[in-house]
Amino acid sequence: MHAFMRVIQIEKPGGPEVLRPGERPRPEPRPHEILVKVAAAGVNRPDVLQRLGLYAVPPDASDLPGLEIAGEVAACGAAVTMWKPGDKVCALTHGGGYAEYCVTPEVQALPVPKGLSMTEAASLPETFFTVWSNVYDRGRLASGESLLVQGGTSGIGVTAIQMAAATGNRVFATAGSDEKCAACVKLGAAQAFNYKTQDFAAGVKAATGGKGVDVILDMAAGDFVPLELKALADEGRLVFIAFLRGPKTELDVNELMRRRLTLTGSTLRPRPVAFKGAIAARLRERIWPLIESGKIKPVIYKTFALAQAAEAHRLMETNAHIGKLVLTV
Repeated sequence: MHAFMRVIQIEKPGGPEVLRPGERPRPEPRPHEILVKVAAAGVNRPDVLQRLGLYAVPPDASDLPGLEIAGEVAACGAAVTMWKPGDKVCALTHGGGYAEYCVTPEVQALPVPKGLSMTEAASLPETFFTVWSNVYDRGRLASGESLLVQGGTSGIGVTAIQMAAATGNRVFATAGSDEKCAACVKLGAAQAFNYKTQDFAAGVKAATGGKGVDVILDMAAGDFVPLELKALADEGRLVFIAFLRGPKTELDVNELMRRRLTLTGSTLRPRPVAFKGAIAARLRERIWPLIESGKIKPVIYKTFALAQAAEAHRLMETNAHIGKLVLTV
């Protein structure tokens, strides 16, 4: 007999009101999975896109939203070696986070950093995995190099600014208001540019003595791309993780050739478990100590009870938040 659990499910594609409480059987962990009793779950932009029907869920994933959680290990699959029941973990999930229990591969879990609450820990995995994979692995941000973060006050932006500042890199950011720009500077950006009122490419060039930045982390794309090429240093790398300003753009291939620029990008969710596990191992080694020493701090804008998931989505869609939104279970 299956035990049941409370969940938030997407009734049909639509507005925040389609997120409805429901009951589901508690999932059983497969051999290499852990079952986590969820204390908190992060809310991310892909959850909103999934709710709108604009984000295809991988065939092997839960149809419930929620890509990151924190909580206590409730049960372990037969082949699990990394964790035992009672361990406190935060984890990247393959969906299913908006629930009282969630299964996830053992390699995608990390210990809750010392000194952090479950709510703070739940805000880490999705953005930390994404930033590490794109800024350090794909973008090859090296010691002494500079980074421009588009959308500096988003969950991804807040993580990227702090992570790069903590690894000793010079960081610039863009945001859509002067208040948000001030928040970026407080988080560790050398300078932040209001893209609605300023030419961020000119600002970046001026701030770097005409050189430009080595890496740009971009979730905007669209009409920003020509400006981003101008803002890049020779041999610079532009890394796409979303396209909030549209997937199509104009590209000056001559500039790309002349200045040996690299354009790349990635999505995280469809990647294999082993790929995500390798990122988890690097985060544990390189970034978790920086969180435990207080050099990187989670930025939580607001928390909501699980049943208030629709309210969290409404707030996310206003883009008024600075940092992360988290559901508490």
